[in-house]
Amino acid sequence: MPKLRKQSLLNYIYRFFDIIVLFFIVFDFGYDHADNFTSPHVFGLIVLSTALLVFNAIKFFAGKYKKTKNIALVNIAIIAVLLIISIVVSVVHFNNDYHFILQKIKPTLEFGLILYFLLRLLVLVRYIYEVYFNPAIVFVGSFFILAVLGAFLLMLPSATSNGITFTNALFTATSSVCVTGLAVLDTSHDFTTIGQSIILVLIQLGGLGILTFTSFFAFFRGSSSFKEGLNTRDFLAQEGLKDVFRAALNVVAFTVVLELIGAVFIYFSVADNMVIKNKLFFSVFHSISAFCNAGFSIIPSGLFQESIRFNYSFQWVIMMLIIFGGLGHNIIFNFYKKIKISVIELFQKNTIHKRVPIITLNTKIVIYTTAILLVTGWVFFFISEYNNTMLEHTTIVGKLTNAAFNSVSPRTAGFNVIDYSQMTVPSLLFVIFLMWVGASPASTGGGVKTSTIALATLNIFTVSRGKSRTEIFGKRISSESTSRAFAILCISLIVIGTAILALLIFEPKDTPILSVIFECFSAYSTVGLSLNFTPILTESSKYVIILVMFIGRIGMLNLMIGLLRQINHQFYEYPKENILIN
Repeated sequence: MPKLRKQSLLNYIYRFFDIIVLFFIVFDFGYDHADNFTSPHVFGLIVLSTALLVFNAIKFFAGKYKKTKNIALVNIAIIAVLLIISIVVSVVHFNNDYHFILQKIKPTLEFGLILYFLLRLLVLVRYIYEVYFNPAIVFVGSFFILAVLGAFLLMLPSATSNGITFTNALFTATSSVCVTGLAVLDTSHDFTTIGQSIILVLIQLGGLGILTFTSFFAFFRGSSSFKEGLNTRDFLAQEGLKDVFRAALNVVAFTVVLELIGAVFIYFSVADNMVIKNKLFFSVFHSISAFCNAGFSIIPSGLFQESIRFNYSFQWVIMMLIIFGGLGHNIIFNFYKKIKISVIELFQKNTIHKRVPIITLNTKIVIYTTAILLVTGWVFFFISEYNNTMLEHTTIVGKLTNAAFNSVSPRTAGFNVIDYSQMTVPSLLFVIFLMWVGASPASTGGGVKTSTIALATLNIFTVSRGKSRTEIFGKRISSESTSRAFAILCISLIVIGTAILALLIFEPKDTPILSVIFECFSAYSTVGLSLNFTPILTESSKYVIILVMFIGRIGMLNLMIGLLRQINHQFYEYPKENILIN
């Protein structure tokens, strides 16, 4: 058989196995099975895992290209390790009934199938943006596909307690992928552990972006294309292509490590909480949700639950995770580089170091803006809510923690330790402002971003002083950055204004306008805070909010650039004329 025909046949078999694995996963997790069915079910898992191992071995030895061999080798390693673990577990429980042994190895085999399918899915995504080269469209498309796929997964019988409509499933999936946190159903009661796990995976993929994970797994493949570099560079905010994939690796590794550390601290902070049954899952869920600025919680009433809202150590852990996730990996890595070089220079006196600024202008602007917003919000809420929502906190530590949390959470996180419907109107207006600003660029948060607000503010002072250039910290900010900042501000207000108008049309006439405004700002900035308005939205309003969440996460300007950008070869210039502004 010619090599090309052999490779084509192997690819068809690969796709056949992918379909089988997908159906098996859906059948396994999506439906409840009787106890007498579990043993043949596990036998099926063993047969399927063994078949995948054998086929990937054939693919490895018959493969023509290095990248094909690398993918097959990774699959072999994963499946082999899981089968070995299953054998060890079987030997340890050898004296027990074989039904008992099969139940013990079932979770290991299920985990292996899920991991295998995710790897295959990421390979598919890489293939798509190899074929279709438009970074913005691919980025937007990945979020759209993930939201729709998540909606169908949440509609599986085992994912919910009492079933779910497509609209509510799509709303929940979009809110998860866009790391918003708005919920039309109670995540703790209406979703089972499987449903909550699906939401958690959507949050993680949506928080970092599927392209980041795809580029991370490119290391296993051993090769990467120039097009992939351009796609990932745009999402990771890298200037060049040289370190794009190393940056993707660093982002994933940094995220996983920080989320694990956060989960450990959360676990110990709630160790004596009797309300929380599964503390390990609770810790992992809230660590990922906090770092990704998602705002989802799996306890009734969210963090407003009595045993949580007075747990100040837990709240500080959540705040730290929110801040790190909202700053973005670029800022963290920039500070790490500064600390690393300072330590090297401290111990190696003779090291020649060029006096080039390590902390970039972008880092300085983000840090100063973030600090100003956090401190201002902290002081403002401490004063405005001292005799209102803070009355139940009897200690000064409690009041300070509550004020700090109210300053941090609106920055796209969406956790609430108070009932926002009980807030004073000035406080709610300030919350809306914080939601609109949001987090920092290349972070897990949304909003118009801190750097956008900073550039717009600096440009106002520049124009007021009659200067033609915006300058700060001894650097000149490019006119392109300033123009982009004002474009983002205008687009955000247009989208939010249109959404407010649509909700006022679709909702009853007696709907409070402040609730509508608050909801739309929260959706666009992917915050997730609500004045108890989300659960009572009409069907039409839910689709409006879904669209607003999606636009807020991907950025309308990114979509427009992807659709409208043209190669700029203008060899002409029109006559210039000034326009009256005011």
